[in-house]
Amino acid sequence: MGKELYPLGFLPIPLRKPWGGTALTEKFGKKFSGELTGESWELVDMDGNVSVVSDGPLAGQTIGELMREYRERIAGSGVFGKCGTAFPLLVKLLNIEGKLSVQVHPDDAKAAQKYGQRGKSEVWYVLDAAPDAKIYMGFNKPVTPEEFCEACKSGTADRLLNVIHPKVGDAIFIKPGTVHSARGGIVLCEIQAPSDLTLRLYDWGRELDPSTARKMHLDEALDIIDFKKYDGLGFIPAAVSTKTDSVCIAHCPQFTVNHITLFDGMRVEAETDDNFLIYNCIKGEVSLQMADEQGTVRDYRLHQGDTILVPAECPSF
Repeated sequence: MGKELYPLGFLPIPLRKPWGGTALTEKFGKKFSGELTGESWELVDMDGNVSVVSDGPLAGQTIGELMREYRERIAGSGVFGKCGTAFPLLVKLLNIEGKLSVQVHPDDAKAAQKYGQRGKSEVWYVLDAAPDAKIYMGFNKPVTPEEFCEACKSGTADRLLNVIHPKVGDAIFIKPGTVHSARGGIVLCEIQAPSDLTLRLYDWGRELDPSTARKMHLDEALDIIDFKKYDGLGFIPAAVSTKTDSVCIAHCPQFTVNHITLFDGMRVEAETDDNFLIYNCIKGEVSLQMADEQGTVRDYRLHQGDTILVPAECPSF
């Protein structure tokens, strides 16, 4: 049977990005050194980036090792039957101080067909936003591929994009095929399928400077982009999610994301062992309490920005 399982915290993995900043250390308590930290990968097992358990009897083991050893006990029988030993989600924090490239992600079918990889559906939840911050999501009108290509090449792509002025608590489900970007002082919690398949379409001029240029994918992405006007169906403003104790902000085959407001203590009953749970503390702090096999109640405390994985076999807490 192996060791007793318990709620698992992990050591975050920092990634430097040209559009990053210092908010993850200054506001969210991440112990990263240096500037331009764009991402903190909180829970991942993908392309050599593997989360390591931070505390408890399993400290030092990776999520990949746990999935191979404990299998359904970690992921749940329903999830394990579909994903096997590959942990099926990636949870990260983003600090976008500069300008995130204008980009798009393919769905599973096109990703498999063109790249032999998984597609990418994702949720952005706004943790912090400067007054002049912007999120670009889809187009502000129907456009043609030719019109968009010309705008990218002339440096005017942002004029075609739908603009959201983000507020703390806003949530956006980004469907594959939706062109998106962000700029100007934003911290996001991102929940996504475990794929780093990002097609860059426009990089705000950085692509023209040999010292900052990254590979661009405009031509190959034209059959992936949804060129219709953004319908806004994936956007849930903060006022909707914070006036109730629990609201679903995204549901797709890869994951379901709920926003929970704790007005008081909440008991979670483990009705089945089909799936695992992940909690991210987005404001304040929270104590997750669960009894071990000897009946001793253990206290797992999360501060703002912390993430914890509750394995499928864990009882009510």
